[in-house]
Amino acid sequence: MPSTLPPGDPVPDDGALPTAALQELGDRPFGLYLHVPFCSVRCGYCDFNTYTATELGPGVSRGDWAGTAGAEVRLARRVLGEAQLPVRTVFVGGGTPTLLAPADLGAVLAVAREEFGLAPDAEVTTESNPDSVTPESLVQLREAGFTRVSFGMQSAVGHVLRVLDRTHDPERVPRAVAWAREAGFEQVSLDLIYGTPGESATDWESSLDAALACEPDHVSAYALIVEEGTALARQVRSGVVPAPDDDDLADKYLAAEERLSAAGLGWYEVSNWARDAAGGAARCRHNEGYWRGADWWGVGPGAHSHVSGVRWWNRKHPAAWTGRLVEGLSPALAREVLDDETRRVERVLLELRLREGLPLATLDDAGRAAVPEQVRRGLAVVEGSGDQERLVLTLEGRLLADAVVRDLV
Repeated sequence: MPSTLPPGDPVPDDGALPTAALQELGDRPFGLYLHVPFCSVRCGYCDFNTYTATELGPGVSRGDWAGTAGAEVRLARRVLGEAQLPVRTVFVGGGTPTLLAPADLGAVLAVAREEFGLAPDAEVTTESNPDSVTPESLVQLREAGFTRVSFGMQSAVGHVLRVLDRTHDPERVPRAVAWAREAGFEQVSLDLIYGTPGESATDWESSLDAALACEPDHVSAYALIVEEGTALARQVRSGVVPAPDDDDLADKYLAAEERLSAAGLGWYEVSNWARDAAGGAARCRHNEGYWRGADWWGVGPGAHSHVSGVRWWNRKHPAAWTGRLVEGLSPALAREVLDDETRRVERVLLELRLREGLPLATLDDAGRAAVPEQVRRGLAVVEGSGDQERLVLTLEGRLLADAVVRDLV
């Protein structure tokens, strides 16, 4: 989760939601996000809410996370009342969740199953660094109920990984994928980053080829963003490394699209590709929930939640998060209640990024008036007819998605 949180409004100590929000429960899919804030090394580009053991200091233990996270899941059940909300997706992110024992991750999943129930086809994902798993730990995670694993590969090139402060051996990635397959995981995903300072076009193509050689079900490829407050931002500012170049990023995105689509991975969101993308079998359904405005409860320090137009975020530091839950109080720091116009604009921002596109009915008059120009420029096409018309980005439009959104809102 991002390290900078908006001010927001106060949250009741018991975490109670407005009555209007509770009345909408069940209208949308419900998921859980579990944030594990621990890392063995802080990567220079990362601005997520993560901590190494030395940063946390005494009094905060990895061994306490599962019990505290379970307490927040039980709090969620109390706040959401008796509504039938089988959990359709669980996503454990970080940080490096697999630094924890599989039994700890499984214990929190068991609380979710006990309190809410899991849908029969629930997607249960954990992120992982390739060097934080073993064949045995993956078997244990699968037996605990995890169905999907997402490995932080980032690059297959040693000098690129070093700039990113990634510590795994590139040769570890195919071994970890093979172990996950042997353990019975239904889906395996790989995360890649392009545009790292010093990464050549050949380096990026090598990373794509290495990823495809693993035969993943899903690939996420993200342009490197230099976030303020990170070590990488300080290096760029001081001239130690160059800032990412927009033309280079565009070329690398096009290379990703070419190679991934040729290998049978179709785009379904601007930065995400999956096998059988049209059928949806290998898409990350949890992330689709974010993009489509579903409901989810974010468990963990700094985690964000959204239920029926109410968005809130937890206290960032693990000690502060733990302290509130130990006292039986909500760990939420602040929240905001989204009005109808804000929710509409957020639909434009997020749904336009999807392969299915944005229903034209979501746009206001000014937005609809801007559509013909997007089509004329070759940035989007209109698919469907009548009430089913949708605006879908072209390949060039995907490169300029933010600019298209600005024109529509």
